[in-house]
Amino acid sequence: MPRRPRRRPAALVLAGALAGALAACSQAGPAQGPTSSDAAPSSTAATTTGSSPSTSPPTESSSPSSSPTTGASCVERTGEAMSADQRLGQLVMVGLDTGAAPGSLDSAVTREHVGNVIYLGGWEGAQRVTSTSEHLQGLVSDDATGGVGLLVAADQEGGEVRQLRGAGFTAPPSATEQAQMSHSALTRAAAGWARELRAAGVNVNLAPVADTVPASLGTANGPIGQYHREYGSDPETVSAAVQAVVTGMLDGGVEPTVKHFPGLGRIRSNTDVSATGITDDTTTAHDPYLQPFADGIRAGARIVMVGSALYSRIDPGVPAMFSSRVVTDILRGDLGFDGVVITDDVAAAAVAATPVQQRAVKVVAAGGDIVLTGDPSAVPELLAALEARSRTDADFAARVDDAVERVLTLKDRMGLLPCSTSGDG
Repeated sequence: MPRRPRRRPAALVLAGALAGALAACSQAGPAQGPTSSDAAPSSTAATTTGSSPSTSPPTESSSPSSSPTTGASCVERTGEAMSADQRLGQLVMVGLDTGAAPGSLDSAVTREHVGNVIYLGGWEGAQRVTSTSEHLQGLVSDDATGGVGLLVAADQEGGEVRQLRGAGFTAPPSATEQAQMSHSALTRAAAGWARELRAAGVNVNLAPVADTVPASLGTANGPIGQYHREYGSDPETVSAAVQAVVTGMLDGGVEPTVKHFPGLGRIRSNTDVSATGITDDTTTAHDPYLQPFADGIRAGARIVMVGSALYSRIDPGVPAMFSSRVVTDILRGDLGFDGVVITDDVAAAAVAATPVQQRAVKVVAAGGDIVLTGDPSAVPELLAALEARSRTDADFAARVDDAVERVLTLKDRMGLLPCSTSGDG
């Protein structure tokens, strides 16, 4: 991948300089459904056959490295004007539960400089979501976020997994039903759903699901199949629907998120609530089940979510979000993805054995960018760990620089930087 040679030592990372290259379910769940933290395959899953996914890089439309010079210079200027704490805040997304007080995240944004929020718990009515989004974006300031707007996300897959409901929000059908639509019809429908999200101040949808659930497992697959979150039982069917939804979301002005890399379709337990039954003993680095992710990237997706399942044939014993083999070697290397990598919920049971202060560090060390947590109380610990490691480890500090620039590059394209000239964020 093309990279600009603009790296600075760790001391400058904390002093205010930004360097690096241009590059990125979730907590999900319906009010009665799974959250988006889900997992990977079990040894009982059927072995797949077929050709391995294409590893050619995404088209320029999905590659931040193709940003015009003016955009890149805006990213650099914005990063250099930000404090170290403000930059680190860009690497965290925190959950706002429907039952929480409207101002419950004010301190997280204004004092801890968190740059991204996700709606959780099932929100009723577009009017309420809109007013909350306006309040959140109203917290943006030079002192809080360096003037950088927030990513405001939701899980709006369809079927049982819909965080936003009621008046003003269409109820999309389940992924299984969406896959029965023609490509053009699904693209148009996704664009319509995106326009509703955008009108409510939501600029990121943590969808579509690119996981393939083999027919032999079906609803026995706890995180995906049980709730009909999959588009199909073969990669070709899933790929077609993923591309249509990605295109439609972008047409409607919302950034889609392809998830949950490298796939949760072959496991039995849900990583949100279980640390067992989440090992995929089938998926390989060149597995045909990776094709829907590659195709989603080629369709223009600039965000990919990595899950917390285990993959014995890729990086044994290491949750995907903590694995450089998964994130750096396969997703960024083989698939050519240089956009924003976001995690599934780091408060999930699957990674509970990893101390909180290590979770964000492991994500960034693996090549990830945004650490998603549904637990606002964990934010200070996550940020403090990133700061401490950056101060003592120059290589890690450089990874932080890279991650921050990838996030700012995405936000520039969305019109969220003070100097952005493109996008309509």
